Amino acid sequence: MAFSTSGGGYGSRGRHRGMMAMSEINVTPFVDVVLVLLIIFMLTAHVMESGLEIDVPHTQPAKEAVKDFPIVAITKDGTTYLNDKPTNINLIADAIKQRWGKPKGVYLRADKETIYEVVAQVASTLGNAGLPVNLVTQTDDETPRRRR
Repeated sequence: MAFSTSGGGYGSRGRHRGMMAMSEINVTPFVDVVLVLLIIFMLTAHVMESGLEIDVPHTQPAKEAVKDFPIVAITKDGTTYLNDKPTNINLIADAIKQRWGKPKGVYLRADKETIYEVVAQVASTLGNAGLPVNLVTQTDDETPRRRR
């Protein structure tokens, strides 16, 4: 013989009278999904950084003209010039300090096909010497000048 505490009827109403509704949210599936997304993000984040091609943006012309400031130019083959004179990367900071003392800024201009490592080395050398480095870009209305 079987006993029932739910009211004894066969209908759906009688079966659920004594049971209470569950009011708690189960967060375990949510945590599982978040952890999987975190792992996917961690694995793909470094791929997004190295897979992008960056084209240097064009900017508006500067209001202030550069008169007698140090300009470091780097050609696409990696040759470094200080105001149109070939200069060694390691001696460039000393040459700037001899001629200009402590300038307000050093303008670094590089060909867009220059290997970035050379640009970074020159910027690092100037920065370690305590010289502020300003990168030069081409304005929208300016035509590029070519070295002959």
